[in-house]
Amino acid sequence: MRRLVILFYFVAGLPWFLCAQQPDTMLLNKDSLQKQTLAEAPVDQYNAAWNNILSQNHFLRTAGTPVAMVAKTKKPGTGNITFYLLAGLVFVLALIKFFFARYFGNLFRVFFNTSLRQSQLTDQLLQAKLPSLFFNIFFILSGGFYVYFLLLQYKFIQQANQWFLLPVCIAVLGIIYIVKYSSLKFTGWITGYHQITDTYVFVIFLIAKIMGVIIIPFIVLMAFADSVIAGSSALISLLLVAFLLLLRFFRSYGLIQNQLKVSRFHFFLYIIGIEIVPLLLIYKGLLLLLNKNL
Repeated sequence: MRRLVILFYFVAGLPWFLCAQQPDTMLLNKDSLQKQTLAEAPVDQYNAAWNNILSQNHFLRTAGTPVAMVAKTKKPGTGNITFYLLAGLVFVLALIKFFFARYFGNLFRVFFNTSLRQSQLTDQLLQAKLPSLFFNIFFILSGGFYVYFLLLQYKFIQQANQWFLLPVCIAVLGIIYIVKYSSLKFTGWITGYHQITDTYVFVIFLIAKIMGVIIIPFIVLMAFADSVIAGSSALISLLLVAFLLLLRFFRSYGLIQNQLKVSRFHFFLYIIGIEIVPLLLIYKGLLLLLNKNL
């Protein structure tokens, strides 16, 4: 009987124990589910925002069709060689200007001075033989570069033959001025007009030195600028060179007309016969040489 009473109370109280545990388990499951939902909500918002940014970016184009890019072998160009050559040319000018700064300043002062005959700066330039030699050599170098890039700009030569013709242009220009200098000195020695020929040679090489410095920016533009800017630079430089040559003729005539009593017509004939005709012959010879080799 006693066992039956204990069994009755046990069976009657068992559902209470079971109901007391079930609400706790459900509550824990509910709390964990809420925490999981709260933890996943920021992740979903971040992914949605990131996907929205990727879809709206026109540079990434994640939704676009993939494009295959074929790798091509890069061919070595000649721009680096041109850069180093022109950098060396400018470096030579910087060295000459550094060591002969006074001569460089007097050179431009005499150039802008209209009365060369009574100028003390002119006498200083005539006495400075070594700086004059270096500036003449620099003119030959820069003038050769200028002639070469003009030929390249106007399609007289092709890119493949550039390094063969560059020293040729420098050598031809050097030969022209050496022959000019020698012939004028010889003429002055034969005729006895040493002072007049020296003055004329001074004017010729004064303009040449100024020209060698001025054409440097145009050489750089023709070498590295695009076709439009390079073409404009070539045209402007040709006009500037023509102006300097005309200025040389007028200054030369103004200096020697009182000493030689030369008329303008005879001086004009001299300019055509000594200055223009040899240049035209050299130009014709270069064209024939280039057409034959190319």
